[in-house]
Amino acid sequence: ALLTMKATVLATFFGVFLTCTYTAKEAPKKTKKAKLYVPQIDCDVKAGKIINPEFIAKCPPGCQDVKYRVYGTDIYASFSSVCNAAIHSGIIDNTGGKILVQKVAGHSGYRGSFSNGVRSLSLPRWRESFLVSEGKPRKGVTYPSTLEYSPSKSTAVKSGNVNVPTGDAVHKEYQTTPVPTPATQMATTTPTPTTTTTDPSTTTPAATRTTAAAAKTRPGLHRVRDMAFRGTSTSASNRNILRHSTGVQRQDPVANFQRAAGSPAHLAMETDSWKPGQSLFDTGFSSKEEFNPKPLEPISQGNQNCKVDLSFLMDGSWSIGKRRFQLQKRFLGNVAQALSIGSAGPLMGIVQYGDDPSTEFNLKTYANSKDLRNAIEKIQQKGGLSNVGKALSFVNKNFFLDANGNRGGAPNVVVVMVDGWPTDRVEEASRLARESGINIFFVTVEAAAQSEKQNVIEPNFVDKVLMCRTNGFYSINVPSWFSLHKAVQPLVKRVCDTDRLACSKTCLNSADIGFVIDGSSSVGTGNFRTVLQFVANISKEFEISDTDTRIGAVQYTYEQRLEFSFDKHSTKQDVLNAIKRISYWSGGTSTGAAISYASEQLFSKSKPNKRKIMILITDGRSYDDVSMPAMAAHQNGVIAYSVGVAWAAPDELEAIASDPAKEHSFFVDEFDHLYRYVNQLIQNICTEFNSQPRN
Repeated sequence: ALLTMKATVLATFFGVFLTCTYTAKEAPKKTKKAKLYVPQIDCDVKAGKIINPEFIAKCPPGCQDVKYRVYGTDIYASFSSVCNAAIHSGIIDNTGGKILVQKVAGHSGYRGSFSNGVRSLSLPRWRESFLVSEGKPRKGVTYPSTLEYSPSKSTAVKSGNVNVPTGDAVHKEYQTTPVPTPATQMATTTPTPTTTTTDPSTTTPAATRTTAAAAKTRPGLHRVRDMAFRGTSTSASNRNILRHSTGVQRQDPVANFQRAAGSPAHLAMETDSWKPGQSLFDTGFSSKEEFNPKPLEPISQGNQNCKVDLSFLMDGSWSIGKRRFQLQKRFLGNVAQALSIGSAGPLMGIVQYGDDPSTEFNLKTYANSKDLRNAIEKIQQKGGLSNVGKALSFVNKNFFLDANGNRGGAPNVVVVMVDGWPTDRVEEASRLARESGINIFFVTVEAAAQSEKQNVIEPNFVDKVLMCRTNGFYSINVPSWFSLHKAVQPLVKRVCDTDRLACSKTCLNSADIGFVIDGSSSVGTGNFRTVLQFVANISKEFEISDTDTRIGAVQYTYEQRLEFSFDKHSTKQDVLNAIKRISYWSGGTSTGAAISYASEQLFSKSKPNKRKIMILITDGRSYDDVSMPAMAAHQNGVIAYSVGVAWAAPDELEAIASDPAKEHSFFVDEFDHLYRYVNQLIQNICTEFNSQPRN
């Protein structure tokens, strides 16, 4: 019995032992069998968007695309697309697959390379990096089954004078010293802007640029900007420029937008003056209306087959004499009658010149021939020399304005009455007027008197100044004032022949102009408004409508945003208001990508009969290549102008600009000096236009 009891106890003990052993072995076996759930991510997800420091994720097929940007080689900036970086590194191919991502510290000098069909770009510095490898879990590491993303929207938290956004924002590092030291780095954040393109699929990812690992410098400019404050505050004290060569801190100047001293007085266009205390948009965006007497007679529709805006330059010099001056007035009255003045037909104003020109009345003063003839009869002779050149400059700058009744869609025509010969130079003033789109006719009467010949500066001025030398179409020579009446019908027929007015299709009404605007962090809010004023001052010089010049705009950082397309706004005021509404973005500088984007989103939709003009404004070196996108744009007929500010790279400006580069690229050392090139840029556009063959 004792033996039987012992055997039973041993059997029971052995059974319990086997059960415990089996259970202990089963537990790890079950753990090993537990499968890890791998979350899937989209192709455009950037490492910086995912908060988890280490994770395994699955990439879908089709991530090998240029719009999913990658920065770096082996070590990637967290601004990169995770999946496209994995393709670049060879971990997966375009069919997708699992990847392991490990976040690491920020890196300097991310190296760009082309690998596995993906172009990875270089980057000077970024706040965070990541490594990508095969999607196998590391021993002892627990991986999340659900990834944690940073919020998609951001809110601004006001901190002192600096608005610090939070949320879906990538931190930026700034330095105010040329040598990067961690102690001097300041972290801020920038909100991700809303993309406003009409085709969301073409919008590339949002981006922010780290702008001051080392200060961007130009040869001879020993300056470093306080990037952090310039990018986030509009106060003058926060927009300082440090001159290390002198140790002097210079306050940002008041935006006093005035013509540069010594700038040529003969330039065709004037920019508005900015005055201290005045809003950047108080000038340049609207025209001041002039008070003019209302017509005495009912408004006439006029000859609708002759819709032109006419300015007669009336010779009021002493050389013409009183009797011939009366004959001239009679001639002008007969022309007004023959034209059939009216709101839907020709409109006519008169400028009298002698030593100096002055407007007798403008285009909207009289709206019928009868009142106009009566007004002409009351004009008194001014006297003085025959300064035709000065009169043409005056008309070019002051006469054909919206406030004076200029209608935009009607050709601008100037008829110059000359008794004998001008007493100043006419060629340059005529060239500038032509380049502004003005058709110039000359009615010359008699030859210079013997006493006048000593004052004649350009004996063959008619041959020099005529726009289109088409068998004398733009010139009428009358041998005597007493036979001037015979020229009424020939002149009226010519000015009304709008099909033959070669200048009716002018540099100011025949282009699609796309502005490509750098919105990177280094620009700063205040300077960005200065750039917009520059864009507005250029735009307002053009005749804007559906059938004339059209304006479009793109803003870029690392990504691009279509602010408005060519067909969005059809009036000048609407365009200027749209420019005013553009909000500062802030971020990096991918100029090459911006050129490609503008080519696709703006200029591919340009009308066949329009010249395609791109005006790109940037303040720094691009993080991607600009030469290939610029070359592609040039080959597609885009005329490119580049405007660089401060730290813009001269070699990139030249690569962007059309040939010859010296006529298509400009540089200023400060944003407040941009206004200096408004006139020059428009003049170059018009010079190029007038050098091309006419249709």
